[in-house]
Amino acid sequence: MTPDLTRRLFLSSSAALLASPALSQTKPNLKTYVVPPEHQPVIVRLRDTFEPGILLVDPNTFSLYWLIEPRRAVRFVVGVGRGNLYEPGSFTVGAKKEWPSWTPTKEMIARNPGAYAKYADGMPGGPGNPLGARALYLFDERRGDTFLRIHGTPEPWTIASAVSNGCVRLPNEHIQQLYDMVPIGAKVVLYPKRAAA
Repeated sequence: MTPDLTRRLFLSSSAALLASPALSQTKPNLKTYVVPPEHQPVIVRLRDTFEPGILLVDPNTFSLYWLIEPRRAVRFVVGVGRGNLYEPGSFTVGAKKEWPSWTPTKEMIARNPGAYAKYADGMPGGPGNPLGARALYLFDERRGDTFLRIHGTPEPWTIASAVSNGCVRLPNEHIQQLYDMVPIGAKVVLYPKRAAA
C-alpha cells in the first residue's frame, strides 16, 4: 500500500526547499559549482509514521526522504522528471551500480534524436555520464526493470527542478551517501505531482 501524501506528511519547514536560487545567465561550471546550503541533506522529523528503510519522493517539493526511524528521515533535494515524463508509483530497488553506464531509451531517442541518437549503443560510466557516480535501479513486479533510476548527475545545479527524462537525480556527492545506505530490495514510493492550479 502506498503511504498517503495528501495528509501533509512532512514538516512544513521543508517548504523552504522551494526557495532555491535562480540559475544565473551563464552556464554553471562543474569545477566551480558548490551545492548551496539549502540543498544539503538534513535530518527531518515527520508528522506521520513510516516503516524505516523506505524511500519516499515528493516531486512537489523536490524532496527524497530516506526513512531512518518511524518519524525521522534524511531529506535530500532532488531533480525530477519534467512534464509527463515523471512516473509515480511503488517500486523496489532491484539493482545498484557504481559509475554506471548509460543508454538512452528508444523513447528518449525518438523525442530528441539530435541529443541522444549518438548514444544509442551506450555511454561508459564516468564523470560526464548522465547517471553520475551511482544509480539505484527501480523495478516493479509487472515490468521488472522500469528504466527509472535514482542517480547522480554531472549537472548538480539542475536539482530542485523538473528537468530530467523521468528519473530522480541528486548531486554526485549526495547519491554516494544515499547509495551506501539503501540496500537492494528497499521499497521506493514516487508520489504523484499535484495538478497545476
